[in-house]
Amino acid sequence: MKNNSFYFLMLLLMQISFAQNKPVWQGYFSYNEIKGISESATTVFAASENALFSKNSTTNLLKTTNTIDGLSGQTISALYHSVKYNKTIVGYKDGLLILVNENDGTVKKFVDIITKQLPSEIKKINHFLEYEGFLYISCDFGIVQFNLNTQQFGDTYFMGANGLETKVNQTAIYNGFIYAATDNGIRSAAIENQNLIDFNQWTTIITGIWIKVIAFGSDLYAINNVGNIHKFNLVSNNFIAITQLPQPALDTRFTSGYFIVTTLNNVYVYNNEMVLIRQIKSNQVLQSTVTFTCATIIGDTVFIGTKEEGMLTTPLSTVAAFENSTPSGPSRNNIFSFQATSKSLWTVYGDYSVDYNPYPLDNYGLSKFSEKGWLNIPYQKVFNAKSISSVTINPNNENQVYASSFFSGLLKIENDEPTILYNQTNSGLESLTFAGANYIDIRVNGTAFDKSGNLWVTTSRIINGLKVLKTNGQWQSYAMDGILDSAIDNNFGAIVIDKNGTKWLATSLDGVVAFNESNNKFKKITMGSDTGNLPAVNVRTIAVDNKNQLWIGTMKGLRVLPNVGSFQTEGQMTAKPIIILEDGLAQELLYEQFVTSIAVDGANNKWIGTADSGVFLVSPNGQETKYHFTINNSPLPSNTINAITINSVTGEVFIATAKGLISFKGTATAANDDLSNAYVYPNPVRPEYTGTVKIAGLLDKANVKITDIGGNLVYETTAQGGTIEWDTTAFGKYKVATGVYMIFISAQDGAETKVKKVMIIR
Repeated sequence: MKNNSFYFLMLLLMQISFAQNKPVWQGYFSYNEIKGISESATTVFAASENALFSKNSTTNLLKTTNTIDGLSGQTISALYHSVKYNKTIVGYKDGLLILVNENDGTVKKFVDIITKQLPSEIKKINHFLEYEGFLYISCDFGIVQFNLNTQQFGDTYFMGANGLETKVNQTAIYNGFIYAATDNGIRSAAIENQNLIDFNQWTTIITGIWIKVIAFGSDLYAINNVGNIHKFNLVSNNFIAITQLPQPALDTRFTSGYFIVTTLNNVYVYNNEMVLIRQIKSNQVLQSTVTFTCATIIGDTVFIGTKEEGMLTTPLSTVAAFENSTPSGPSRNNIFSFQATSKSLWTVYGDYSVDYNPYPLDNYGLSKFSEKGWLNIPYQKVFNAKSISSVTINPNNENQVYASSFFSGLLKIENDEPTILYNQTNSGLESLTFAGANYIDIRVNGTAFDKSGNLWVTTSRIINGLKVLKTNGQWQSYAMDGILDSAIDNNFGAIVIDKNGTKWLATSLDGVVAFNESNNKFKKITMGSDTGNLPAVNVRTIAVDNKNQLWIGTMKGLRVLPNVGSFQTEGQMTAKPIIILEDGLAQELLYEQFVTSIAVDGANNKWIGTADSGVFLVSPNGQETKYHFTINNSPLPSNTINAITINSVTGEVFIATAKGLISFKGTATAANDDLSNAYVYPNPVRPEYTGTVKIAGLLDKANVKITDIGGNLVYETTAQGGTIEWDTTAFGKYKVATGVYMIFISAQDGAETKVKKVMIIR
């Protein structure tokens, strides 16, 4: 065991030494759902739900861009790469425009469309067309002009009846005219006309709903909403149908001398005479079932965007196997729950509504992140377990994982392979019965291991809602109808087990229920001054901190039970609000906030996630808010926080939002049992390094003194958890000089000491 710990410590030190100058935030985004694609002569650019990546077809180099780099967490709806300006332009459903400078990676946001005095639901950006230094941006209300040289917005064209808004899906320049495919026909106007803001300057060529219009070679083509491809006839000034697609077109483009049309299940490649030279079908992708979203060509390679599997490539000239060119990431961005250990992170995607309704059922599988990257286990490999809502790792065996399905039971995974699905046929689990005897619906959610290695399991909406899978493989059930007002109507959220072995269960209708099998006693904390003082009975999350306090997050605020030992000593347990001073006035911390997740770090700080207000980091007693992260002041892709978990060894705080997973590389690690693994990083501290020096592997409340080589004290502190930081100043007054500095570490009782050194180079 010691050898394994030493190996991991060395691995961690190597990773830290290579990542000294990386930012505090890290992104873990899914790139599987491709929203748009573009290309240069050598590089393909792809947009997923809210992140970008590019692949150089010559070097095979993959590059990613996400909220950590400055992108928005909102949903991307259009993508275009300007070869002339070497900028990638991103359009969003809410009207946001972003320019990514590929030369230096800088990101610039434009909110001009968002701030237009128009209904918010019609600001979506649908398409970009570059022409003589201008972008013509197709939106749900019309066309907006953008100057790529000055990076300033120009005119807005409303071309609906009497100058009203109309949805423009795509534009094209042909024979001196701009053509717009709209939901109300194809409109055209002279591109040199300086008065295109006048709707009277636009002529309707043909009526109907038109999705695509594109200039290809010496011709102009358009596709309507049912998949009819039309060719423009200059003589008749009209569009004439030439072929029918079996499905509506999702994407069209002209590149490398080819006209490419993408539908859900096919990519059609036409030559410059509109002869079909290649048809790629989605059922040719043998690895999995996919649907196409877009496609382009570079050289002899076809790049295909899919909804489920990212970007696939296949040769144009021959029928061959498909290769996946997608950056590693989780299966989906909307991670519902997860758990971290020192070496891995397991994530699940199945969810339920505010009132614990799992329908429509999800078929997403689950994922694992480790030093090897992401491992995505698909639905087909989890015995068809639906709506997997939580995951628990055996603390005594990290290779054994249990995933809770809020419909199918309990999934056991060993060595990354699903091995058994516990349900009503092979375990003590039970299906709800009010829907009929023949309907199977086993809603397992919260699970937790006790000190003896037994797995405690909650099952919603049945009498025997609390169960335990013992180490000998036997199941035992505990009836809940004596403590719950209505067991068959109640749902369970999280479960935690304190140092006394008491189980604390979050419920939807009865607040927090506590149980200890040593005396077979149940108690609960609910609403009312005499029955627990919770602000709401629907409790979403609970956590026991390092001082044995129970933190309770509800739909309408936060409460704290001062001591979990009160379960044994008091009759009615009563939780308390945290009162803080804000602008001189007494306020309740997180008053009326929907609290979704609480995680306790190594320094006993609380990371608190909310349904719509981002993440709060508060001090151990809650009196100080150290950080409040939102989409406006951090890389959070969404203010909707699903879950928070912490790697206790590294201090990395993982935050799962509705739009993606990111982490904050904190320093509050869990305290160690001794000082044998104490270490310093970075070491040496080089002139270009601007961060702090971390001393990790500490005992809680260890005393740390730092002196120069002559013995002069320059810093002293007491550890709260397993790590402290030093800003390389002499008590905050001035930066210390180049030299070797001694670090003296001693346990609180003085029984154990350690001496380390750090070299600082100015």
